[in-house]
Amino acid sequence: MLRLTKKADYSLIALKHFAARQRETGEAVSAKEVADDCGIPLPVLSKLLQKLGKTGFLVSEYGTNGGYRLARDPRLISALEVIRAIDGPIVLANCFTADSYCGHVDRCTVRRPLRRIHEAILRLLEDLSIEDMLQDSEEGMKESTAHPLVALQTMARPIETPAMTGSCSVRK
Repeated sequence: MLRLTKKADYSLIALKHFAARQRETGEAVSAKEVADDCGIPLPVLSKLLQKLGKTGFLVSEYGTNGGYRLARDPRLISALEVIRAIDGPIVLANCFTADSYCGHVDRCTVRRPLRRIHEAILRLLEDLSIEDMLQDSEEGMKESTAHPLVALQTMARPIETPAMTGSCSVRK
């Protein structure tokens, strides 16, 4: 089953929270505030925020109003790069990796179609920014042909994760 890990989901939720806060107040946000507002366990979130900082998504600020803020414009942070930073490469089937061996490669009838699906998923995640996720949660999940998630609607039933539906509140 193709599924986001909890760590990747929590990371997307947190980055979306930071984007919302930056838009509203421009202030840094503490790990505790994100954990409380989004319902993410603080120890897990703290480790994720450290990793997101090391991989260039967040910058930390020290002092009484310290915390984290996005290191880049949320329009320039794709879901794909966040997922890869947290979980590593996305692999739909083992035959797409360079180091794998499959005894069915000579007679496989689904490798090409699966590769097309794999590439479409990667393109979709690359085209979906943190800003897009923020706008989706603000506007509600409107059906629109201009939205990157439309590609999935033709492939399968839409799947919503907490990161997509805006599962945490933003303090003002």
